[in-house]
Amino acid sequence: MEEMKLLPNGKSNYADIRNDDRYLVDKTMYLPLLERAADYLFLIRPRRFGKSVFLTMLYQYYDMAAQKNWDAMFKGTWIYDHPTAHRGQYQVIHFNFSLVGSDLDNFKEDVNKYCSNILVAFAERYRDYYDPDFVDKMNAKAPDACDQLNYIGIQARERGHKLYLILDEYDNFTNNVLNQQGEEAYHQLTHSTGFYRDMFKIFKDIFKRVIMMGISPVTLDDLTSGYNIATNICTDPRFNMMLGISEDEVRNMIEYYRQYCHFKQTTDEIIEDMRPWYDNYCFSGDAIGKQPKMFNTEMTLYYMQNMIDFGVPPKAMLCENTKMDYVKLRNLVRIDGDAERYDVLDEVITNGKIRGTIERSFPAERICEPDKFLSLLYYYGMLTITDCDGDYELSIPNNNVRMQYYKYLRDEYQSHKCVAMTKFNAAIDNMALNGMWQGAMEMLATAYKEKASLRNLIRGEANIQGFFIGYLSLCEWFTFLPEFETNGGYCDFFLMPNLRYSARTKHAYIFELKYMKEKARAPQAKKLWQEAVDQAHQYAASERVINLAQGREIHCIAMLFKGLKLQRMEEVLAVPGQG
Repeated sequence: MEEMKLLPNGKSNYADIRNDDRYLVDKTMYLPLLERAADYLFLIRPRRFGKSVFLTMLYQYYDMAAQKNWDAMFKGTWIYDHPTAHRGQYQVIHFNFSLVGSDLDNFKEDVNKYCSNILVAFAERYRDYYDPDFVDKMNAKAPDACDQLNYIGIQARERGHKLYLILDEYDNFTNNVLNQQGEEAYHQLTHSTGFYRDMFKIFKDIFKRVIMMGISPVTLDDLTSGYNIATNICTDPRFNMMLGISEDEVRNMIEYYRQYCHFKQTTDEIIEDMRPWYDNYCFSGDAIGKQPKMFNTEMTLYYMQNMIDFGVPPKAMLCENTKMDYVKLRNLVRIDGDAERYDVLDEVITNGKIRGTIERSFPAERICEPDKFLSLLYYYGMLTITDCDGDYELSIPNNNVRMQYYKYLRDEYQSHKCVAMTKFNAAIDNMALNGMWQGAMEMLATAYKEKASLRNLIRGEANIQGFFIGYLSLCEWFTFLPEFETNGGYCDFFLMPNLRYSARTKHAYIFELKYMKEKARAPQAKKLWQEAVDQAHQYAASERVINLAQGREIHCIAMLFKGLKLQRMEEVLAVPGQG
């Protein structure tokens, strides 16, 4: 048996993956589709979906100077047996703007220096296709990248060479400026005679083919008068599965490594373990029900690395790299945040979904509008398409993303010191180990009443749920499942034992929260309380709940709020554990 291929963890360059003989998820079958789509392409996808690997694969395929490495780069892939006429027909310039800083004071200098270095390397790579003094004349124009690019365009056109531009993270530093320094600084960068804008104007006159990838549509709209020829394929169903990993591709990966490693779980069990955390991304309304959902690439590799190393899934399903996504979410919310933006978050966090539109592009000055915020959450991978009937149904894709929302919620509350976390964590320990739930719940109810001025109570029950979600969701003893569907209804919270964290967890919890206004009378309180009791009994009898409790005792807790105050809280049913 051949030696086991290592996973491509941390590798963003296709050539490195092939030269190191790493495991490769083949995406080369999309090259003919891209060629037929248009000469100038624009695609947005969230981070951690393999954009950089895909773009560097394009570089190796279309670069005329790379054809001597054809077998090493592509043998065993789909395109090796189905090459197109465009293979090796271009001189390629590849800019990766994630390598440029976002310091506005030095922005032009930094971009000039980076682009100039890339263009000088281009001149060296293709020097044999030009006059002997080509490189010297290029260097003489440094450090003005625009002049260098124009010079390359003229020389290539005179000799009949075709140029291909690959632009990775085209929006990286402009988005950083927008997030960190605000709209005014961003506007200076992208409007009027801004340097960044001027540079984009050159592209359409020089390159035969262009592909640009990023994570947001903001900059593109601001640059349209300078670069307005790209075809937007963001929601094109033909490319819905081009980035990320499909379930079949995950299965193939599992089966490959099963040859070399001892996995205790079956392939189906591994898939079912991964799915709630990494799956469920869809980037085209037309693909709903017709194509499988996609897994997050980096998180899949993180999980599989633990399986390879230890034969079991990781205890922590979120790796450290998700912290950057959380920072992006926090910054998005806080850019000129207003009540409407927080209302969007409330609905998303409480219901797990929201209906609205996805804007294909928009200028920076409209970023604060609620519907634009919704689009940004989608483009950043914080929401995904789950239905398309007129407008879109956008949902939290998986637990990986859900935990980022919950962390944001708790951090917002804790910025006002709502709960003494040391005492609260001790109370949660008591819930998990001893079945003593009263202390933790009383702490949250008291904190909610005392800090209710942080948020209005217009949304009533949803506001209470948001507060409890923020604190209960990040307890490692439990897997937190809000609005859990079971037995024909949705229980407010189900705290499922997280045996991945510790087998010492002895208890599971169902919570039903009811809310009534201050002026509500006793008959309504009696009616709501009975509803909570009946629903808790109904959900506890669910076979699904019993299975997920994994033999632990199930406690059903009903809570009734009147305005700010907890009116009544009781354990209304206890289902003894079976294990």
